[in-house]
This record gives sequence, C-alpha cells and structure tokens, in this order.
Amino acid sequence: MLRLFFILFLCFQFLFASLTMQDNYTKEIQVLKSFDINENFLADPVFINMQNNLDKYRAKHFLKVLEDGHVFVPVLTKMISDAKIPKAFLYLAMAESNFSAKARSRTRAVGLWQFMPQTAKLLGLKVNRYIDERRDPIKSTKIAIKYLKFLHKKFGKWYLAALAYNCGEGKLSRVIKKIGTDKLSVLLDSRKKYLPKESRLYLRKIVMMANLSNNEDFIVKNNAEHLMNRGDSSSLVSISVRGGVSLQSIADSIKVSPKVLKSFNPQLRYFFTPPYNKKYNIYIPYNKFTLFKRNFRESKSNRKFYVYIVKKRDSLYLIGKKFGISYKIIKDFNHLRSNVLRLHQKLIVPSTGPRYMKYTIKKGDTLSFISKKFKVKIKKIMEVNNMKSTIIKPGRKIVIPN
Repeated sequence: MLRLFFILFLCFQFLFASLTMQDNYTKEIQVLKSFDINENFLADPVFINMQNNLDKYRAKHFLKVLEDGHVFVPVLTKMISDAKIPKAFLYLAMAESNFSAKARSRTRAVGLWQFMPQTAKLLGLKVNRYIDERRDPIKSTKIAIKYLKFLHKKFGKWYLAALAYNCGEGKLSRVIKKIGTDKLSVLLDSRKKYLPKESRLYLRKIVMMANLSNNEDFIVKNNAEHLMNRGDSSSLVSISVRGGVSLQSIADSIKVSPKVLKSFNPQLRYFFTPPYNKKYNIYIPYNKFTLFKRNFRESKSNRKFYVYIVKKRDSLYLIGKKFGISYKIIKDFNHLRSNVLRLHQKLIVPSTGPRYMKYTIKKGDTLSFISKKFKVKIKKIMEVNNMKSTIIKPGRKIVIPN
C-alpha cells in the first residue's frame, strides 16, 4: 500500500512538473508572438546563455528590481495593456532604467524610458528649470507608447520597433536597406555585427525578462510569489494644484512626508510645483485621494517659489528687492552663511506672486504718510528696502509690500 502511494505521488509530481513546463512554454510562445518573433528564437544560443546566467547568478538582482518598482510597475502595466501594445514592453523600461525614474545615462538620457533632452522636447515633454518630465512616470510612458506605435507603423513588426527604440530608427533603416532583409536572425547575427552589440542583446534581454517574470517555477524557487499577485491597477492618482505650491502643504494634507510625496513626483526638481504654471498635476497614492480632498485647501497653500540664477553684480539685497521680500528671508531660506553670492548660483526665492509694487518718493512724502496710504507698517517698508533710517529723499524708488 505504501509503495502504491509512493508511485502515485511520483506520478503526480511528474504530471505537475510536465504541466508547469508546458504552461511556461506556452507563455514564452505568447511573448514571442506578441513581438512578431518566430518560436525558433527560443533555441538561440546567446538567448539561452543569457537566461541561464541570469537564472543562476543574477536572480536576486532581477527580482529586487521588480520589487523596487512596486510604485510604478502597476501604472506602467495598466497603461501598456490599455494601449494594446505587447505587454512585454514593460521590460523595455526595465532594460532601460531598472524602473528608476531617476536613472541617467552617460549620454544624458533620463527617466524610466531614457529619453534624450531634444527627443523629449520634440515628443512634447517639458524639460526646464523647474521640471523634467522625462522623469514623470505617467507622461513619459504615454510618450514612450506613442513612439513605439509610430515605430511599429514605420517598420511593420514589434521586434523592429524595439530595436529601433534602442539604436535609432535611422540606424535600423540603413541596416535593413544594406542587408536587404529585416529577418531577426540576420539582424542579430553576432559574426556579421550589422547592429551594435548593445542592440543585439537588447531584444534578447527584454524577452528573457518577460519569460522569467511569467515563469512560476522561477518565481516560487526564489520566494517571490507576492510578485505574481501584484495587480495592474493604478497605484497613483493625478491631482491638480496651483503653480508654486509647496509639497509640504500637500504632504501634510495626506499625512506623508514631503520626501515620500517627492518620490511619487520625480519630475519635480524642487519641493514645489512650477511657479509659472497656473495649475500643475502631481501624483499621490490612490489610497490618499480621500484625505487630500478632505484636508487640502488652496487658500492655505498660495506661497510660490522661484529659482533665481545669480547674475553679474547681483546681491541678496537687490534680489530681495526684485521679488519684494527681505534679503534676510532669502538668506535664511537657502541656508546661506554669508551674503556673498557666486555667479550662476541657484537660489530658491519664496514669494506670493505679485506681492509688491514700486513707488517713487515725491516731495513732501514721509514714511508715515506712505505707511498710511498703502496700509503697510513702517517697519515692514524699511525691512524690505533695507533702510536704516526713516529719512527719505524725493525721486528714490522703493518697494511697497502687500
């Protein structure tokens, strides 16, 4: 009886292993078909070697990257699925940046999808003093999807779109024209080297990562079952706030730290929204949206912030006068130990927009008269204009703060 039980147990194990292997193989074929790749690709020796090496030596690193991408991966997965492009393009982002929005290459490519500055601007992403939307998880993904669709329309096959994304559409077009075919096995030939080595490994890497992520044996063996249960629902929600609003005020309303809120918005260069925008959308965790609606009040968060680059002959006093605030506030806000500034130094200047006006002192004016006229305390007028005495002279221009 015991022997029969043991034989049945072995048969069950063998059957289960066979079914699992078949299931994994079916998923691998589905990935290849989605990229318009023939199933013979699975026999490619370079591909097999890469997959075995990662499985054996870099499994923990691979799974850690998936784990670390927990904030953005569900968002990207849903957007890619909704766009009806191959789901394995998620791993193009992984190959490009390891799902790090802060990733930066030696060639100045930035973000999850590694866009160059000029390419980003041509595709509609803003890159300026306050924001770098190549790091925006939502906007950059929309642009990447749009670009991949364009490449697919141009070349006719998804694997060619992936290769063009890496080596450039011009480069790929010239290679195809030169060799007279777009057959994958020819394009990836390691002896002919029609494409750069990075590009030849690129597509193999994407397919390999997609296969490993779909491989239940691999996942279970490495105690990462929780990754299989991660859905593709969006973990972030977009909210609209005024330009120049401090992240501190938003973070307080949803009970997280400004640092955590900034991690959801890597496109922001500073801890405030772009001051010259009337409105700007940022992202908060989906489960914090109710708190935001309940607690956040625009009227309490109307302070604006500007980045000022120090020019020749600038001083803290002159900069403060320009923005209508005391130079001491700028000094304190930027944690400056002295009044000495460097050319091209960046200063963050807090302001509330047009909060001052210039006034030319007329004959017979006194500070007391000006104070009553504009309903501003004498002390405040003196502080903003760095005045050491109440004596004023006709013709002098001063700033009247609100």
